Amino acid sequence: MSGFKQNTGILRADDLHRISFQVNGQNHITYTHTRTLLVDVLRHKLGFTGTHVGCEHGVCGSCTVQVNGVAQRSCLMLAVQADGAQLQTVEGLAQNDGVLSDLQEAFKRHHALQCGFCTSGILMSCVDWLERFKQLGKKPSERDVREMLSGHLCRCTGYTPIVQAVMEVANA
Repeated sequence: MSGFKQNTGILRADDLHRISFQVNGQNHITYTHTRTLLVDVLRHKLGFTGTHVGCEHGVCGSCTVQVNGVAQRSCLMLAVQADGAQLQTVEGLAQNDGVLSDLQEAFKRHHALQCGFCTSGILMSCVDWLERFKQLGKKPSERDVREMLSGHLCRCTGYTPIVQAVMEVANA
């Protein structure tokens, strides 16, 4: 068995990988273990706590961020896979002066959040999804919005105000 390293279960400093990426337009360099999840690096190492850890199985959508412009579940992605990527978290949706994005304002107007736990993931998916419809020159139907939202779990709102907010932005 020469050439094989015995797995003792102990994480050692020489097992760290240097990774660099942009988060919300700012460059970050950090060191992480191979099996560390992107959600954990974003929240615990870099302080982007708007990215929530829910089910840790990719089902609830609370951890959704954008990786190179595409909505991804950060609990299903290893941090080392994001090396060199451009990431956007919910903290990056508002402008630098704190002015909320159109989608965030619509969520506020329609009371599309209550506890707020799922909201950041839903917003990140909606931004990507709405951009795809825009590129196609199409406007989504309410059914389209509900289908997209089926990938997110929200226990508070009943989804209706979320659908209304997304439809408002889609039809603006």
